[in-house]
Amino acid sequence: MSPSFDAIIVGAGVVGSSLGATLGRQGRKILLIERDWAEPDRIVGELLQPGGVKSLEKLGLRDCLDGIDAIPAVGYTIIFEGAPLAIPYAENPEKPGTSLEGRSFHHGRFISKLRDAAKSTPNVTCLESTVNELIADQETGQVVGIRCTSKNSDVSEFFYAPVTIVADGTFSKFRKDYIPKKVQIRSHFVGLVLKNADIPSPHHGHVILGGNHFPILVYQIGTDETRMLIDIQGKLPSAGNGDLKEYLRATVTENVPKSLLPSFQRAIEEDRLRSMPNSYLPPSANEFEGVLFLGDSYNMRHPLTGGGMTVAFNDVVLVSELLSPASVPDLNDSGLVAAKLNEFYWKRKSLSTVINVLAQALYAIFAANDSQLRLLQQGCFQYLSRGGYHMLEPVGLLSGLIPFPLVLVNHFYQVAFYTIFIMFRDAPSVFMYPFIFLRALSVLWKASIVVLPVIFSELMFCRLLINHLVLITNLESYFPIVALSRLCCLLFY
Repeated sequence: MSPSFDAIIVGAGVVGSSLGATLGRQGRKILLIERDWAEPDRIVGELLQPGGVKSLEKLGLRDCLDGIDAIPAVGYTIIFEGAPLAIPYAENPEKPGTSLEGRSFHHGRFISKLRDAAKSTPNVTCLESTVNELIADQETGQVVGIRCTSKNSDVSEFFYAPVTIVADGTFSKFRKDYIPKKVQIRSHFVGLVLKNADIPSPHHGHVILGGNHFPILVYQIGTDETRMLIDIQGKLPSAGNGDLKEYLRATVTENVPKSLLPSFQRAIEEDRLRSMPNSYLPPSANEFEGVLFLGDSYNMRHPLTGGGMTVAFNDVVLVSELLSPASVPDLNDSGLVAAKLNEFYWKRKSLSTVINVLAQALYAIFAANDSQLRLLQQGCFQYLSRGGYHMLEPVGLLSGLIPFPLVLVNHFYQVAFYTIFIMFRDAPSVFMYPFIFLRALSVLWKASIVVLPVIFSELMFCRLLINHLVLITNLESYFPIVALSRLCCLLFY
């Protein structure tokens, strides 16, 4: 008889490790399976926003950020055509005069700490094995377990559980059989590690923008190491024959801040150039009993805003609450489990929609590849430069602290109309107004086709309005438009 568990988790990454540790601490018997338990070495998952840190604290895993040379992140600096703009996170209500903090770090070190937390949990069994198949009941279609093979073995092992959670990442091998939506690749990031870099704004994530290049991200991942991610659209130049290095020298060098140039040039020659696809996968409602997809296997957005792990840890918090023994005494109660997982889909929507829409919309503007988007890019920078709530609430959305889509839509269209205002304000003559009016309409149209399709892809947007009304937060005192958005929700719905 093959061993049985309360839940099987496929993949011991950000989601799998943290969820395994959390469910195990609740007394559930968990099988956590990972193909390779060696420390991963990737250029993803290196920045955790303040909202993600808060979720990590709720899970009791905050100490996983200790001992890995994680760097406090207190905000962003946007460098637009050479002009810097510092955007701090919101003030920490527990420590007046200081900002809330995120963390940036080496991905592999953080994952190793999360895995250690799972391994040290008594109810969690950790197995190094490759999952070959999800086993479904032939009559009901319900997933009841997995078939896997260990390293250097062709012998299949079978494990069973009433719930199987698939968290096998960006290139999930099981997604296509359970999720109808297709992954869209928008661009690629090429990653470099800059040694002993002279960072323009320490403890800030940097977004370097300009009219002649796509976004460049810069943030510390250690005391002496800084990550640079360079966005490239279209076909990626070959790293093997030297084309990629030549592309970076010819295209990127002139856009790198002077203080970073020496370390950037050394990195091109000495570092191993690696790339990753920037993918988008809207979330889908769960339609299969016995299985739940989480993390990048389920929902992805452009990594420009660094919101992936914030969504992931929020999802882990929700799942651990919905499937806790207090909510579901027996995970074999398939009807109750299915109801809870459906509830999860709606409860996650407010935060995930904000992060997903913001990531896709900002990338479209920051990567501006036509005249309307370039105008919106300039308008966005000047809008944020106004300070006050024009700056604090957008960064609150970005950091995962304002889970209200209407706040996002409000600011997005404020940026669009402010862009139009700038166009009229800077007109050389009033006789240009008719031409500018026509161009303003095209800018407004472009803004709409950037943001609205992403919102609709999140499915049944109006249902989010209900979520606004039932969420209880203490954000109103820090972000006044939140209270107004709730009133708008009630009137609109």
